[in-house]
Amino acid sequence: MPFNLPILLTWLRIVAIPLLIAVFYLPADWAGSHERDLAATIIFVAAAFTDWADGYLARKLDQTSAFGAFLDPVADKLMVAAALIVLVQLGRIDAIVASIIIGREITISALREWMAKIGAAKSVAVSMIGKIKTAAQMLAIPILLYYEPLFDVDMRELGNWLIWVAALLTLWSMGYYLRMAWPEIARRTAEK
Repeated sequence: MPFNLPILLTWLRIVAIPLLIAVFYLPADWAGSHERDLAATIIFVAAAFTDWADGYLARKLDQTSAFGAFLDPVADKLMVAAALIVLVQLGRIDAIVASIIIGREITISALREWMAKIGAAKSVAVSMIGKIKTAAQMLAIPILLYYEPLFDVDMRELGNWLIWVAALLTLWSMGYYLRMAWPEIARRTAEK
């Protein structure tokens, strides 16, 4: 297993997951709800930054690896899933939203793995709709973790709108990827 700065940043993102969850289990005399929300938001934003940084550094330092390419999306999906589960437990999002987003991630990850195995990975390469979905999701989650008004902006309402936009884009992008993979799926099914 290679070890370099980009992979270290990816591992730090994975280590941040239990920290994000643990923040909400701190005793009330250690941290009030505002402090817990702020700490969770900072942890999530820092983790999101490492996602950008590890990719940038891997390319800039020429330290890309197959292991890094595998671990990076796993870390991303674990962090997002953990945050969504926390938000459901806090009653800040509906379980249906979390189920849509997490279900799509599992489905598309499995699809990409299968397509790579049969040599057709380019069919399900990251698309612009997938990037827009990720942007909406990565904006919504920290807003919903923070959850308090900021500069007279109702973060609850903004976060809820963004997470529903992310859920709709999630379904759209899943449909897009399945449509791109469908010719290969149909061909393989017909061969059996």
